[in-house]
Amino acid sequence: MSFKNILMIAFCALSSTLLAQSGQEEIRLLDVENASPIAGATFEYDRKNGLSDQNGIIRFSHVEGKTMRLSHVNYGSWSLTDNELKSAIEDKVIFRKEVSVNLYPVTVIAVRPQSAQPEGDLKIKYEERLEHDAANILNQIPAFNSIRKGGNYGFEPVFRGFKYDQLNVVMNGAQSATAACPNRMDPPTSQMAPNMMDRIEILKGPHALRYGTGIGATINFIPAKLRFSSQPDFYGRLSSGYESNGNLMRGESRFGLSGEKYDVSFFASWSQGDDYTTGDGETVQADFSRGSFGTNAGIKLASNQQLRLSATYNRARDADFPALPMDLRKDDTWMFNARHDIQFDGKNLQSINTTVFGSFVDHLMNNLIKPLDPRMLNAETFATTYNYGGRTEGVWQLSNAKLYAGADLRIEGAEGTRVREFLMGPMAGKTLQDNAWQDGRISKTGLFAEYQIDGQLFDYIASGRMEINSADVNDPTQEFTLVNPNTQITQVNPSLSLGMKKDFGNKIQTGLWFARAQRSGSLTERFINYFPVGQDPFEMLGNPQLATEVNYQADLTFKWALSEGSAISVDLFAAYLQDYISSVIDTTLTPRIPGSPGVRQYINIDEAFKTGFEISWDQQLLAGLSHRLGIAYTYGQDLERDEALPEIAPLDIRYALYGSYLKDRLRPEVIFRYVADQSRTSSEFGETGTPSFALLDLKIGYQVTNSLSISAGVNNLLDENYYEHLNRSVRGTNNPIFAPGRNIFASVNFTF
Repeated sequence: MSFKNILMIAFCALSSTLLAQSGQEEIRLLDVENASPIAGATFEYDRKNGLSDQNGIIRFSHVEGKTMRLSHVNYGSWSLTDNELKSAIEDKVIFRKEVSVNLYPVTVIAVRPQSAQPEGDLKIKYEERLEHDAANILNQIPAFNSIRKGGNYGFEPVFRGFKYDQLNVVMNGAQSATAACPNRMDPPTSQMAPNMMDRIEILKGPHALRYGTGIGATINFIPAKLRFSSQPDFYGRLSSGYESNGNLMRGESRFGLSGEKYDVSFFASWSQGDDYTTGDGETVQADFSRGSFGTNAGIKLASNQQLRLSATYNRARDADFPALPMDLRKDDTWMFNARHDIQFDGKNLQSINTTVFGSFVDHLMNNLIKPLDPRMLNAETFATTYNYGGRTEGVWQLSNAKLYAGADLRIEGAEGTRVREFLMGPMAGKTLQDNAWQDGRISKTGLFAEYQIDGQLFDYIASGRMEINSADVNDPTQEFTLVNPNTQITQVNPSLSLGMKKDFGNKIQTGLWFARAQRSGSLTERFINYFPVGQDPFEMLGNPQLATEVNYQADLTFKWALSEGSAISVDLFAAYLQDYISSVIDTTLTPRIPGSPGVRQYINIDEAFKTGFEISWDQQLLAGLSHRLGIAYTYGQDLERDEALPEIAPLDIRYALYGSYLKDRLRPEVIFRYVADQSRTSSEFGETGTPSFALLDLKIGYQVTNSLSISAGVNNLLDENYYEHLNRSVRGTNNPIFAPGRNIFASVNFTF
């Protein structure tokens, strides 16, 4: 820092002390990632200049109607309108994200927008996120769809046809959870409490290697920010919502106390629902109850160090899964996380962050109250999983480049037993036990680095990862080892991504990325032991010696700012996959459940191919209106079998027309969605085509006061009877799970 800047900071600090008694406003500038103060930021306001002090605080006298402009060498330049500044004054904080050339193909969802957003987007939002399943939030994006096995719970996200462990689901770049249910009633996204998330980053493709290997995408759930304050500050919010179709009730709350050295908050959410009706009036089993409870604690250890601790308990009870042989009876999950951040004033090394985490799931499912006729057997499975590890990362500033480098460790395991009590047939009166997971265990040790260069003509980014994957079972069964005599394997997985970005003035931006990424098989793909966990009723058998799945992918992005209020974004991708992990029917194997059609074993297929696109267009219209268009399409082909890959969602088109009135307090919205038919299906998996459908939703929100907002609307206004292509069929039938018909909803939110 120059001597001039040092004098400026000292002068501003002295001036602010003398003027503090004259009714000046005070706002703290904080980094959005780690809540560290942004010192030395300049601001211009009402023909006056200033600098943020070492605590990131700026002081000024508010002038009605004036715009504030801010600037920092690491955080870029931005401005706050008078309304945005008033909101920031009320919150006493402005969060800003560090400027970086890291512009992957990325989509960001602001789960719970606050009045001080990283990029200065401070528009009043009337609709709070009360969702109990985070995958339902992801479904806002046309490129996302979900495998639906139940009516209202346990949605499995699919992005560009990639699913399960092909997607890297993490919280704050490190933590995840392992599904304990062999049928994945509890996918990792179901354990991410939406009411504690600030935003979700979808890093498209296999390019973001800092957080693990996701050969399809990395889904990073960013928790709510810490908010240290110069004076003790009590804050909170209460939200509640209701949906008529299924009698679905939701509520959530958060309360916290912050000060100069601490920020402690507690949160809770609860949702429950009954069966819902389809557009044709048919009833779909959809009972469930779901709660999340937890705490976050931030401690400022020093001016350049802070510690963040969190604990979350997720609780699910009696969730119906009509597509599966059992229903969820109870699911109890604990997630613990500790992160330490330290900032440096050195020339190169800027910061180091270290995280340790643990996730532990207890899951019970059975068919004891499932309507079965005839009831051949009673079945119950209790399973547990663990997922723990750590991650450390350093950040270096090197003239016109930035380097991220670090290491991580993740260990996951699962064990569980299915108990079958035969009620009819030749086995009547007997009880058998099946070892579902065989106490399988996988250890992943990784080294990663990402190098970003801000060039004169192009910006470049190179990302690499080297991961050692070791797997084995601690409790092998005889029937499994007869087919798979060698259960232990260690694989080395190198991954590399190279990208470049070019700005053509202020209106056009293009980016091109190439990657080669590979992953090892999951616990299910390696060790599942005769369980029907696929998309058809066949029992699945793991394969410990699966080869690593490799994805060669290219992504091309194009952004064009047509005018100040209009912008188009296009993402194109193509992926060539080798040793694609799939399954094949093995007629030499005998299923364990009477009536099962047979057994599939996981295998590698030589080649597969995926390509597609996403298009979005935002434009401001006249009379307070704006509109948004989103389109997504994916084409997938099994090159070995010469047929379509299974579970690829069809063309999806979303159009929204929304308004802003009464100084952005009144926000009506009309949303239209059209999904084309899907005739490209996989005969290998018995997949059938699905018809097209169109939906119309109406919403309206009103900001009653600065603290109180309400919203209401109707989903599926025309009462369309439809189902998504990825919806599974009701167990024992060919009838898919149809989506809810007309659904009236309302919600209210109060913040302080």
